[in-house]
Amino acid sequence: MIEAYAFLAAFAVQIVVVSVVNPVRFIKYVRGWSANFGSERFAQLYPGFDYQQWVDRFATGFRAANIAIALVGLALLIWLFNVTQRPDWAGVASGLSPIYLMFQVSPVVLLALYAVVRYHKVFLQPSQETKRTATLQRRGLLDYVSPLTLGIAALTFVLFFPFAILVDLYVYDNTSLSWSCYKAMGSVVFVYALNAFIIYKMLYGRKNPFVTHEGRVRSIAMSVRSSVYTSIAVVWFIVASSFFTVLQLENWRPFAVTVFCVIVILIGFLELTTPLRKTGPGGAAAAH
Repeated sequence: MIEAYAFLAAFAVQIVVVSVVNPVRFIKYVRGWSANFGSERFAQLYPGFDYQQWVDRFATGFRAANIAIALVGLALLIWLFNVTQRPDWAGVASGLSPIYLMFQVSPVVLLALYAVVRYHKVFLQPSQETKRTATLQRRGLLDYVSPLTLGIAALTFVLFFPFAILVDLYVYDNTSLSWSCYKAMGSVVFVYALNAFIIYKMLYGRKNPFVTHEGRVRSIAMSVRSSVYTSIAVVWFIVASSFFTVLQLENWRPFAVTVFCVIVILIGFLELTTPLRKTGPGGAAAAH
């Protein structure tokens, strides 16, 4: 039963971290963003808009939504405590953490969708922000992620495929590649392709006209690093999961999935609240 209690403890941590701690950090981030990175373009287009009042209303609503989601999580935790008394509890609980995580991050997703829908006409317009020398700085991938990190991400991707094939054929004693192996390799390709697309759009896509150059640099740094770190984490998690069946640790899978969900969300929120470093004289938009 130790694996069941470990899962319950990890799920409780997921509730607290994602729906209690991170909302406080996110609200603080939004307030800091509005104070430091707000573009004059927004004030020109919406002169009567009280941005500070909107931030206060957002903080109240966002806090209330996350409290409600945390209460749902508490109810799930009580239900899961009863479920773990059953022999088949691992199969019932294994997919619950990712589903609940999507519910937990839904307020942020809805906020982003609202911004796109509410101000889509302005997003389609070219930025009118006064051009400065800083905007001519090169926005390359290595300005935001170290070569070592990129090397680890690339090596992780390349080595995963022979690893998956060898494990499927020799560890699991399959005569040919199984569907699970193809699914794992396809998942890795999808995650890397999706994050590569996000990185490309952040580096070379249309600029957000509502933020300053410094704000864009911060957004790019946050998105690029989060995408790279998440790609690495996904592959390592799949690698670790591949041994659950062989080592007869299936009941530990719900705990591992929950810990992975917490790690992924922490990566994003740690990047969100990491202060931006000053750009150096060489023009690199380095960020911590």
